[in-house]
Amino acid sequence: MAAPLEVIVTSDSGSQLWNCTVFDLHSGSSLLSYRGGNSSTRTLVLLNGEHLLSAQLGKNVINMWEIQRKDQLQQKMVCPGLVTCLTASPNGLFLAAGVAEAVYLWEVYTGKLLSVLSRHYQDVTCLKFTDDSSHFVSGGKDNLALVWRLSSVIQLDLSHTPEPRHVLSRHSLPITDLHCGLMGAQARVATASLDQTVKVWELSSGALILSVLFDVEIMSVTFDPCEYFLFCGGSDGNIFQVSLCSQSLSRDKSFQSDNDGNQVFKGHRNLVTCLSVSMDGTLLLSGSHDETVRLWDVQSKQSIRCLAHKGPVTNAIIVAAPANMFLPDSRPAVPLPRFSRHLHAPEGGESGEVCVRLGLYTQVIGFCSPVFQSVFGDGENTKVRVAELEEEVQTLKKVNKDLYDFSSQLLTKPT
Repeated sequence: MAAPLEVIVTSDSGSQLWNCTVFDLHSGSSLLSYRGGNSSTRTLVLLNGEHLLSAQLGKNVINMWEIQRKDQLQQKMVCPGLVTCLTASPNGLFLAAGVAEAVYLWEVYTGKLLSVLSRHYQDVTCLKFTDDSSHFVSGGKDNLALVWRLSSVIQLDLSHTPEPRHVLSRHSLPITDLHCGLMGAQARVATASLDQTVKVWELSSGALILSVLFDVEIMSVTFDPCEYFLFCGGSDGNIFQVSLCSQSLSRDKSFQSDNDGNQVFKGHRNLVTCLSVSMDGTLLLSGSHDETVRLWDVQSKQSIRCLAHKGPVTNAIIVAAPANMFLPDSRPAVPLPRFSRHLHAPEGGESGEVCVRLGLYTQVIGFCSPVFQSVFGDGENTKVRVAELEEEVQTLKKVNKDLYDFSSQLLTKPT
């Protein structure tokens, strides 16, 4: 049997035998189970396709597994308090956690705690990165959603207090969930709240684009990959589908089921805690406090599979299956370090500073560590290497543009 392209990863608060389970997206069969405690809500994270992380329910601990070693915890990370939410940047370089009213940000490859952001006034409830890893958004019980530019919050000067790029403050009750769409810094962000509204924002400007009022509190929210629809999980067990392409769409509206794409998925008997959509946008996954995970056909609104759990579902996500998930003999390319619990001030302004690696680029802040210097050299050697990398980036940009132009010609060519 070939390895699946996408898998379902779920966790609940009642299982005694495993922490989280991996299911086949199309058959519903159980593929893997990871042992060790239970995961709290909004903390299940796939890191760089090589590690699985989740916060321990009721404890100030983050559990970490190598993705293929399901029966053994690689390590436990002790945090300063209970972790209320956890997320990783899509490029795998940064890990962010909500602990009480603060957001902790670590660099994955060094384990260094880069910043502690204490801008919320009450507990942080949800955290999400943009798809290009340049920004992340935090939502809290203080009714606020804060947009953070990653480059501005990495602290080399501990006397400097980072400030959010935008403060999204139109909710009147605690924020329960948020979702960042595609397009990086130009993305749209959806926030759900106990005030019975879901709001859609423009990340670049912080402007409110759409506000939808429901009859119930909204506990979870997500877009489909093309952002044609907004899916909202209610406290009554219903899932509401809002069309974002309606001709009659105004900035403020009340949800009503109609023939223009606004529909209701009915099947859960308790609040819907998590939502996720498959890569092709045809399947919707939902987890609920009724101890079930359901898979829905988006077109027909029918539940095509129900996965029973042992307690209220805390996490349910659809993810691309990592290549080494089903290869027991594989090992991560880079092992996880020991994560620091404290911010470290620079020592004398010399070596030991943070080197932040952003995608294909290598941005060196301050003076680089001895490890970095041993790879790239000093002085003229470093300049030559940087010039070579810049030339390679320009070449890749040209190749990408040529591919885009060729694809556009094929798609627009008359049949």
